[in-house]
Amino acid sequence: MTKTDLIIIGAGPGGYRSAEHAAKHGLSVTVFEDKYAGGTCLNCGCIPTKALCRNAEIIDSLREGEEYGLNDLSYKIDFQKIAERKQRVVETLRSGVETLMKMPGITYVEGHAELKDARTVVCNGNEYEAENIIIATGSSAKMIPIPGIDQENVVTSTELLDVKEVPERLCIVGAGVIGMEFASAFSSFGSKVTVVEFLKECLPTLDSDIAKRLRQQISKRGVEFYMQAGVKAISGNTVTFERKGKEQTVEADLILIATGRQPNVEGLGLERAGIDFSKRGIQVDDNFQTNVPGIYAIGDVNAKCMLAHAAEFQGFHVVNHIIGKPGNIRHEVMPSAIFTHPEAASVGMTEDQCKEQGIAAVCKKAFFRANGKALAMNETEGLLKLIAREDGRILGCHAYGAHAADLVQEVSVLMCRDTTVDELKDMVHIHPTLSEIVHDAAMNF
Repeated sequence: MTKTDLIIIGAGPGGYRSAEHAAKHGLSVTVFEDKYAGGTCLNCGCIPTKALCRNAEIIDSLREGEEYGLNDLSYKIDFQKIAERKQRVVETLRSGVETLMKMPGITYVEGHAELKDARTVVCNGNEYEAENIIIATGSSAKMIPIPGIDQENVVTSTELLDVKEVPERLCIVGAGVIGMEFASAFSSFGSKVTVVEFLKECLPTLDSDIAKRLRQQISKRGVEFYMQAGVKAISGNTVTFERKGKEQTVEADLILIATGRQPNVEGLGLERAGIDFSKRGIQVDDNFQTNVPGIYAIGDVNAKCMLAHAAEFQGFHVVNHIIGKPGNIRHEVMPSAIFTHPEAASVGMTEDQCKEQGIAAVCKKAFFRANGKALAMNETEGLLKLIAREDGRILGCHAYGAHAADLVQEVSVLMCRDTTVDELKDMVHIHPTLSEIVHDAAMNF
C-alpha cells in the first residue's frame, strides 16, 4: 500500500497542473494516466487542432499574396509535412508534461486507475491510498444514435487529426467549436466542406450576432452550411438529413461527427466509492467536491465547463481548498475561443442572455475595419461587442476577427476586477494595435 497526501486520476490539463500546484505547496501526489501525459487537449484536441489551424492560416495568407505585392506565388500543400509538424508540437509538449511529472513530490503511474473505496485506488494490481482524491478523467466524443454511424469513413476529431491525406469531400455533423474549427482548417487545405447542424445557428454559446457573422464569413470561403438540419442516416458516402420538412443528402468521402463530448465516468469504480454521478457527469459542489468528502472532480468529467483552462483553474481551486489557502478565482468569468479563420472569442454574458434574464444592460460595438492595425494587416473583417450594466460594470465581451481571443482576454481580466466602462476609457492603449478596438467599444458608451 502506497500512501500520499493526494491522488489524481488523469494527467490532462486539470490533472497535471493540479499535481504541480499541490507539490509546490508541500503535498505528496500520485498521478495516474492510462493513455498519454497531457490528456485529450494536448494529444488529440486543443494543441494538434491549433497546429493545423496555424498551417491553414498561412495557406490563406499565401492565397492573398497579390494583396501584399507578391505576384505569381507558387506552392504545393504537402499534408504529410503538415501532419508531421503537428505531431512534433504534440510530442514536444507531452515531453514537457512528462518532465513536470518527475518533479519532487509527484509520483507518476502509467495505467488504468479505479476506486476501490473512498480512500483507495487500484492500478496495475497495486493499491494507493490518500486522504484526498481528484478525478480528472476528461471526456470523449459523443456519437449520435443514427444508422451507419459505425462505418469506417465516419470519424471523430481524434481520427480526423491522424488522417494521412486531405479528403476531397468532408461532411461535418455539428457546428459547435470542434466542427467549426475543422471546417475552417480543412477548407483551407482544399477539402470541399459541408456542415450539417441541427440548431438554428452555429456556436450556440457565442453571441448570436457574432456567430451569424462568423458563419457567413466562413461560407464566403466555400464552406456550405445546412442549418436546422437533423441527420437521419449515413450510408456509404451519403449523409441523409431532414431540413424544413424535406429530406436531403450530401456526398462525402469522410464524415466527421462533431456533436459534442461526454464525461468519462465509466470504469472508475465511482459506485464503489458511493459517488453521485450520471452520464452527464459527476455531481460536485462549489468547491468541486463530490458528495463523498475528500473526493473531488474537475474538468470535463464534472461537465460544468468543458474547457482546458477551466479544468486547470478548478484544479487550483481544489488544491487551495485542501490546504486551506484563500483563493480569488472567478470561475464565472470564463473566457473561451474558437480558432477558425477569422477566430472568435467570448467571455461573460451575451446580449440575448441579458434580455432573457431581465438585466438592464447596454451593448456597444466596435468594428475592425475602423482600426489602423487591422487595415495594415488586411484583417478588416471583424466585430467586437462590449456589454455593461447601466452602472457601467462590464458584463461580457464577444468578438470575431484577427486575434479575437487576445482582445477578449483583456476584457476577461477587467471583469475579474469588476472594472467599469468609465475606468476602461481611462486606460491607455498602444497605437496602433488591435487592442484599441476594445477601447473604441468603451468610448462608444
